[in-house]
Amino acid sequence: QVHLVESGGGLVQAGESLTLSCAASGSIFSINRMGWYRQAPGKERELVARIPSDGSTYYADSVKGRFTISADNTKNMVYLQMNSLKLEDTAVYYCHAKIRSMSGYVYIDYWGQGTQVTVSS
Repeated sequence: QVHLVESGGGLVQAGESLTLSCAASGSIFSINRMGWYRQAPGKERELVARIPSDGSTYYADSVKGRFTISADNTKNMVYLQMNSLKLEDTAVYYCHAKIRSMSGYVYIDYWGQGTQVTVSS
């Protein structure tokens, strides 16, 4: 079994910073990609940032210049440093990873349980 566990969400004021962490654990053979999605009330889940195993990064236009994604491949962890938070960043943030387990032959999508980020004025 493979699990993703997020931490670091909370309530902050606009302009402040927050760092999310996600740890992948279990019977992991290889991780192809890790990333962060978010879902605001009444909206669809959207990709925020992702980092493939080669270290290149992708950011949604709405967070470019404010958010930074990083990974520690030795610990199977991914982080999202969020600076200059805005009201519209309020959402449940989900960790995502494409993982091949020890017993599998293909990469499968795994999701964390989500962590709430609330930005107040």
